[in-house]
Amino acid sequence: MRTHTRRSKRERGIALISIFGILSLIAIGTTAFVSSATQTIRIARSKELDIRLANACEAGIQDALLAMWKTFKVEQLFNTLDADLYGASPSSPRASRGGRVNDFDAYSVGVIGYEEIDSYNRRVIVRAVAWTDRDEDGHLDFDEARKIVDVASQFTLTRSQVFDYTYFVNNYGWMTGFGPLDLIVNGDMRANGNFDFSGGTPTINGSVFASMNDKLSPPAAGYVNITPNQYTNSVYNAQYHTRKRMAYNESMHGAKGSEEYEKWRDFLYDYEGGVVNNRLSGAIIGDARGYRKYDGTLLDSTPTSEIVMPDLSDLTRYTALSTSYIDDRQTFDNGQVNPDYGQGAYVKVWNSSTNSYVRLDTNGVVSGSGVLIGSSSKPILIHGPVTFTQDCVIKGYVQGQGTIYTGRNVHVVGSIRYKNPPNFEGTVQQAIDDTNSSKDMLALAARGSVMIGDVSKFKFPYPLYYMTPPFTKGRYDESGNWIPPFNAVEVDSTGRKRYQSVYSDSYINSISESVDDIDAILYTNYLGGGRLGTGGTGVRFNGSIISKDEAMVIYSLPMEMNYDNRIRERKITKKPLIDLVLPRTPAILRQTWQDRGFFHGSNEY
Repeated sequence: MRTHTRRSKRERGIALISIFGILSLIAIGTTAFVSSATQTIRIARSKELDIRLANACEAGIQDALLAMWKTFKVEQLFNTLDADLYGASPSSPRASRGGRVNDFDAYSVGVIGYEEIDSYNRRVIVRAVAWTDRDEDGHLDFDEARKIVDVASQFTLTRSQVFDYTYFVNNYGWMTGFGPLDLIVNGDMRANGNFDFSGGTPTINGSVFASMNDKLSPPAAGYVNITPNQYTNSVYNAQYHTRKRMAYNESMHGAKGSEEYEKWRDFLYDYEGGVVNNRLSGAIIGDARGYRKYDGTLLDSTPTSEIVMPDLSDLTRYTALSTSYIDDRQTFDNGQVNPDYGQGAYVKVWNSSTNSYVRLDTNGVVSGSGVLIGSSSKPILIHGPVTFTQDCVIKGYVQGQGTIYTGRNVHVVGSIRYKNPPNFEGTVQQAIDDTNSSKDMLALAARGSVMIGDVSKFKFPYPLYYMTPPFTKGRYDESGNWIPPFNAVEVDSTGRKRYQSVYSDSYINSISESVDDIDAILYTNYLGGGRLGTGGTGVRFNGSIISKDEAMVIYSLPMEMNYDNRIRERKITKKPLIDLVLPRTPAILRQTWQDRGFFHGSNEY
């Protein structure tokens, strides 16, 4: 049996209406879903476009900053920046330039603000506008999406890292013929090229760095060729004297990573390299292959990089420093009254005829050349930055704190010793600093070269072979201009060879003595070198030598070099213990990044 049921027309109508209702709801839901999905896609595309144009803005900003940086790095002056950028504003941008980052996105960038903060700092505000250049006409049209970003950066002449080293060479570093007891360096060493040890393995109680440098000719791969010898902390301390930095001792300097350790770490020797508080610590070898311990253990695979060396080409900068300098320290850090407070730069030597000191400078400047000779009882008196427009010839005892800049050469014709030397021994770092803040300190900075010893005895091969090509190397500057290698036997505008003084060889010979001790920071635009240790008692160098090429020939051993950390920045003050008004190096610091908005036509997302 089966049952057959028949619906009425009215029931079929109700069912049809219900179906239409359901379909309508589905249609509404589908429309809402599609609308929502479309909105989501639009937002996603908008965000993607925002990010893409932000990257284009960044590319434009980097393009503009790089163009300014290249000039600033080479000149190490603000002259070009000042001339090009003064008066920049949003309505009158300067140094404008444009470009593309791909087939779709273009940018236009310019300086809209320029401020002279002080003599060492300029603030630059760069605005970048990036857009989707749909019609590829290179112009921003009304209906094209765009992004605007402002970046403030600071161009600065700051304290240079080259003064963190006992030995720094802008070209190739080299040590030849030294055994472990022949050369002992208590400090860090660095080259902006390869660093080669040959004919022996000296003792380096510190770090050694090299860096890849394709501007040198030939280009440098940036390797330290062998690992030198080093002392353990206990052996180092057994041979300690007060001109050396101390070795790490946990009971005195705190456990590594502690607050006490952080006070000491930059002023200690530690034979065991490592990473402490996310910073490299102790003696390490660093080059293009990364940073490693002396035993070869890799600490960081990041390659080293070149450090910019200050340039002394513009002597007017240093004569201006000399004439404007006023000592603003009423007391030293140890509470001792500063006798030179409120005074300008000067240099004085003892005149035995008048039985008194005579001042050689006028407002900190010596026009021409001069000879400085000091004795233990009548030392050379130096205060602040003093500029000799030509040569400075110097030997003997020195008292005071200052820098001698020269328009040509510095000639060291005998030992240079501090009347009141520093003492780096103690149990409290701040107390050591306080005591040493009033002790003598001298820097010799030559626009030409620092020649050491009696130049009348300079011959081939020693030391002139190391002062002439092919041993000295040429390089390219940041703009690709060729800088020829230093050649000591070239004749310069004075009519003298570059290694000679403007004073005659016979006069230099008459006042020269063996250079056995150097208490000074030596800085040269070209070459530092000569004849040392001819007296047969070895060489003691307390300070630093910083040069483009180095050519020291040592006639008696051992030679010991000790870093003077008073020129190193302190972590809290960001200043060295003693400010000698040393040459500064260019740097650029990014301060702020400001998003000015993303727009599509007249609509902001």
